[in-house]
Amino acid sequence: MHPQLTIGPFTLHTYGVVLALAFLAGLWATSRQAKRQGLEAQRVTDMAIWVLIAGLVGAKLLLFGLDWRFYVAHPRELVSLLRSGGVFYGGLVAGLLVAWWYARRYHLPAWRTADALAPGVILGQAIGRFGCLSAGCCWGRPANVPWAITFRDAYAARTIGTPLDTPLHPSQLYESAVAFLIFAFLLWLAPRKRFHGQVVLAYVALYSAARFVLEFWRGDPDRGTWFGGELSTSQVVALVLLLAVAVLFPRVRRQQVGSGGPGTPAAAA
Repeated sequence: MHPQLTIGPFTLHTYGVVLALAFLAGLWATSRQAKRQGLEAQRVTDMAIWVLIAGLVGAKLLLFGLDWRFYVAHPRELVSLLRSGGVFYGGLVAGLLVAWWYARRYHLPAWRTADALAPGVILGQAIGRFGCLSAGCCWGRPANVPWAITFRDAYAARTIGTPLDTPLHPSQLYESAVAFLIFAFLLWLAPRKRFHGQVVLAYVALYSAARFVLEFWRGDPDRGTWFGGELSTSQVVALVLLLAVAVLFPRVRRQQVGSGGPGTPAAAA
């Protein structure tokens, strides 16, 4: 765990460095997928930048929304939002809305563009969780397993509240490993898809299912409580997204496969 990197006279936050690497890797994957989808790579890359900005803002807004009473009572703590990655689902929803607006604004085929974006997004998530690990955020529950990790950096405890000297589930690594597996599957699926939209819908379904399960190993506070504290906010959002995919998947597939598959004009939407 190294929340700060010292290079000569400069001190950098490791989370920000890893986030930048995750963003660059996501852009690289998106550009490659856009070319394979027959899309204008530069236009889709520009779209990805706007989606990233929206994602960062949306993640922090949802974090604020989950604990707004605390921030209203302690306005100085608003600065801590800048150090936190926020809640991913807030970023996902905001990113999807901006992607939808951008696609309409520049007349991009919506489902095909979303398919090009999905692998880059999950790759960014996979790498970004290493930033969470280095910063000490998004920690897991106390654990008595051989692979448990123990944080000892006082800076992380002071700025983020990371529990020190306690063996914890490496929830950041759990999610990173799952995200890399989803990324590999999406790369396999992309050239084999039966209809445009299949890749992004698979991404949303797989990540939501994985996140629902992984939440049981998360130990950081302010996760929101639903149904008497049985579920976190992220788990409720995951269920909503899974339901949305269950509704959309057969509808989108029927509209396109019935018209001849991804290569047909009707399926290019």
